[in-house]
Order: sequence, then structure tokens, then C-alpha cells
Amino acid sequence: MTILEEHKDIARRAIEEVCARGDFAKAERFYSPDFRDRVNALEFHGLEGVRESVTLYRSVFPDLEIEVVDQVVEGDRVVSRWTARGTNRGRRATLDGITISHIEDGRIIEDWGVSDNLSLLRQLGPWRVAALLVGQARNRLAGCPAGM
Repeated sequence: MTILEEHKDIARRAIEEVCARGDFAKAERFYSPDFRDRVNALEFHGLEGVRESVTLYRSVFPDLEIEVVDQVVEGDRVVSRWTARGTNRGRRATLDGITISHIEDGRIIEDWGVSDNLSLLRQLGPWRVAALLVGQARNRLAGCPAGM
């Protein structure tokens, strides 16, 4: 396996195994302790930030599945296009997104992620999304991990 293939594998497995499945035991294998994550307007730091970010997604979709559908790699950067699927209070939804991962010393040091939240709003409805956002903001302000 070439270094570029290794970088793609790290980025894909981080998304599909840690983010989608919530397998935090694998987080140290894929993410640096100094990890910095930027997801839309949110920012998370370190391995605890991985847990907080994943908990946020899984609080919206407890049955979350994420599939990496395409990847492009250049040097130490991997662009992963992904599709997330899940159910929120009985309503199925799909969320498309892109994550750019910066890999250093075999682990992800930084991610930049964007997702199609307008599509999610259309699928779940504005009141449901507003309630989710208020709950998440309350948890962040209280210093609690999202969804707890």
C-alpha cells in the first residue's frame, strides 16, 4: 500500500468506523491527540472533541450510518465525500457532506467538514431541526457532551 492509499484508508476508516459507529476505542488510531475539527460553524479539539462531535451526530441519528462514496488524495490531504443516513424520531433522512482531512504521522491532525444542512432541514422539518439546535446549544453552553 502506498502512502497515498494509506492516507485514504485512514480518512475512510475514521469516518466509517469512529464517526458512524461511535467506536471511540479506535479514535486514537486515526486521530492525533492535537486533533482540530471544524464542522460547518462548530469547532472541536483533541480526542475529546472527536467524542463530542460524534455524539452530536449520533444524538440526531441514533442509528447513524455513514458511507464514504468518493475520495481524492493529494499529499497529506484527503477529500472524502460521504453520505450519512439515519432516523430521527421515526423520520428517515440523508445528509451529504465533504470532509478534508490533513494527515500527519499516520493520523488525522485536522478536519474541515461541510454538510448539506438545508437538505436536512427540508427532510426533518424546521421545528424538529430548531428543537435539535436549541438542545445542542444548551448542552454546549452547559459544558456537557452533546446528547447527554
